[in-house]
Amino acid sequence: MAGARIDITGGYTNEPNVIPMIDILLVLLIIFMMQVAQQRKAMDVQLPPEQQVERDQAEAAQTNQIVMELGADGSYSINADTIPKEGLDAKLHEIYDRRPAKLMFLKAARNREYRDVIEAMDIARGAGVQVIGFTPPEEKEEQGEQGDS
Repeated sequence: MAGARIDITGGYTNEPNVIPMIDILLVLLIIFMMQVAQQRKAMDVQLPPEQQVERDQAEAAQTNQIVMELGADGSYSINADTIPKEGLDAKLHEIYDRRPAKLMFLKAARNREYRDVIEAMDIARGAGVQVIGFTPPEEKEEQGEQGDS
């Protein structure tokens, strides 16, 4: 009887031995903590070197790349052609159905909601775009916004 002890009066008292139970709980706690750490999901991001970015931007001006822009006023445009949100799917299908390279760049104004960007990406994925790149804000826009504050 591991839990039975003799009392001073000569009788037995039954007290559970909690030490092994605490050991088991600590082991289970460690196992569950390791499981949570392994379940974290990550998104792989490929960042090009800074010199390559400058070179790629110069080449992008010369090639026929597709840029979808989400304007600050709520408008959508593809290569500077304004398109209503309802017509995005048809326009993207028209562009990408005959292209072998399914690459698009997305440029969103700072005041656009995250939901708008995700919806635009979903529409593009539905039209067959396989790779979506994000373009950084232009320096002129950045300085203009800081000057207004």
